[in-house]
Amino acid sequence: MGLIRFLSLLSKTTRKPNLSAIRITSPASRSGYYPQTFHRILYRSIHEAITPRKLSFEPNGKSRPAEAKLEQDAAKICTLLSSRSDSDIDKLLEHASIEVSPSLVLEVLKRLSNAGVIAMSFFTWAEKQKGFKYNAESYNALIEGLGKIKQFKLIWNLVNDMKSRKLLNKDTFALISRRYARARRVEEAIEAFERMEEFGFKLETSDFNRLIDTLSKSRHVEKANKVFDKMKKRRFVPDIKSYTILLEGWGKEHNLLRLDEVYREMKDEGFEPDVVTYGILISAYCKAKKYNKAIELFHEMEAKNCKPSPHVFCTLINGLGSEKRLSEALQFFERSKGCGFAPEAPTYNSLVGAYCWSMKIDDAFRVIDEMRKNSVGPNSRTYDIILHHLIKARRTKDAYLVFQKMFSEPGCEPTVSTYEIIVRMFCNEGQVDKAMEVWAGMKAKGVLPGMHMFSDLINGLCHENKLDYACEYFQEMLDAGIRPPANLFSNLKQALLDEGKEDTALNLARKIDKLRKIPLVGGGQ
Repeated sequence: MGLIRFLSLLSKTTRKPNLSAIRITSPASRSGYYPQTFHRILYRSIHEAITPRKLSFEPNGKSRPAEAKLEQDAAKICTLLSSRSDSDIDKLLEHASIEVSPSLVLEVLKRLSNAGVIAMSFFTWAEKQKGFKYNAESYNALIEGLGKIKQFKLIWNLVNDMKSRKLLNKDTFALISRRYARARRVEEAIEAFERMEEFGFKLETSDFNRLIDTLSKSRHVEKANKVFDKMKKRRFVPDIKSYTILLEGWGKEHNLLRLDEVYREMKDEGFEPDVVTYGILISAYCKAKKYNKAIELFHEMEAKNCKPSPHVFCTLINGLGSEKRLSEALQFFERSKGCGFAPEAPTYNSLVGAYCWSMKIDDAFRVIDEMRKNSVGPNSRTYDIILHHLIKARRTKDAYLVFQKMFSEPGCEPTVSTYEIIVRMFCNEGQVDKAMEVWAGMKAKGVLPGMHMFSDLINGLCHENKLDYACEYFQEMLDAGIRPPANLFSNLKQALLDEGKEDTALNLARKIDKLRKIPLVGGGQ
């Protein structure tokens, strides 16, 4: 089914969500709508994540009743919490008629990962409810949310609490190290790793690999390599995974010289490349746009009887497609089937992307039809890829229709990244009312924006000189515990000063300083 037929059937098969009728009690909704955002940032690539993801629907398109109830209750709680205005959480949730369970608490905390303050408030409320049970998974989900807003003092209180309840595990320390690394506090990330021994854990090679991986994936591969060089053979014996982690890190940095150095060292130590190693090398050369070298490596692994994995085929299909070498991408898709792999959603998504790069949108939708027939999708990622390319081609009407379709297709409910794409699209096109509807609908669904979405919206409000709304959203951002980037507040402050609102700028500056210096209370107290 091509795009034309797809869109012609859309009005018959999809009930248009009444986004404009949704009103919530976050700042701008007091006047019934959400103001405009303005986009000056290039669209981030949506083709990079090709790791298989579990689809959230059954083969027959129907969720299991228990899972559906869990998701409904979690969405209901998140919607209530996101619409609060410094309200007492007990009052907000006392009439919600929701039965608390460990699985519900975990699901809500995961959904609140972009709102650490709200997550902490919810956890404190949940502790007092019948049916609550402490477990490591919920603690770790809370730590993830608090780590995003750099509440490390509170996190260590929670660690002590977990220890007293005998719930502490190595995953907890890995989470903390990652949040420190993402916050560019690399030495503290290493210290968090070292503290595992203090809490009674024995460090093994897998733990050292995890630390190196954490640093590498947080764009600190140089430091990761130094830690590796310092600790190898003294504190741990490297295995092939240790080297592949560093290969992946240097590949993401497009530093092929350092990648080759690590590869040579790996082979000198007696490790021969396996399918994972080849996959990482091929990915690195694709990222560097050296596709012929990537193909050469593919042939090398075949010659060594190292069977390519679906991930390797995804990488090549995606990379060649992005260079509009469509025929070669299609050949690798067919070769993947010839190797005995039944195409999975990531493989199909790479093929969808390859067609989209060559603006063969009708062919992309035919792939989606094949995905349905084979019961392997589509998923929200599939549609995000198509949306990206439709918007890039300025086909905004088609993009919005595709977005609407997502609400009615199992497993394709828009994610926060989807909403971000669409809100940004409407703002770029000057269709501010549509952007407001989408934002309001997102909040009503219990989907919470992260720092980047807040930044886009607040910067847009400043650009449109709607400073009252900008300040209200800025306050909402602070209420969620999200520390605003320096350039965001700089833009808002300058706009306020230009309008003679020095007192407002000073008041916001004080609130930021308070958020930075004063930790949250609760948790392990």
